[in-house]
Amino acid sequence: MASEGLKKAAFAAGCFWGVEAAFRRVAGVKEAVVGYTGGTTENPTYKMVCTGKTGHAETTEVTYDPSEVSYAQLLEAFWNMHDPTQVNRQGVDVGSQYRSVIFYYDEEQRAEAERSKKEMETSGRFRRAIATQIVPATMFWRAEDYHQRYFEKNKNAQCHI
Repeated sequence: MASEGLKKAAFAAGCFWGVEAAFRRVAGVKEAVVGYTGGTTENPTYKMVCTGKTGHAETTEVTYDPSEVSYAQLLEAFWNMHDPTQVNRQGVDVGSQYRSVIFYYDEEQRAEAERSKKEMETSGRFRRAIATQIVPATMFWRAEDYHQRYFEKNKNAQCHI
């Protein structure tokens, strides 16, 4: 997973710039990196992923300290940062690369993600069914450097999460 007691989590919730920025604001998150997960093409590029043909989702890989923030708290942040009822889109961003996904690294994360999703489904918080997938994490391909910390580098940039 990660060194020195740190753990990893991975989430897709639309445009990865906004997801990364949102997770960076969570206390206990030590790093958030954008990339591509869930597809079949090796070493995909942003251009390739944008075609929707690689199967990847724009993903944020989060490294966190579980003594400072729990996985359940990361899940709560995830539910709050996007509309999990939309299929293959967030706002104006449309395509399978923008789907809502929780990628789990172990059985504990899977069980917690399933519990959290069920809680969201029964809470009445959303008027439509939750479309979020919960699937095993596959290879995480780090996105190109210009995508990392995109909002910090481009103050006027916008994202629709």
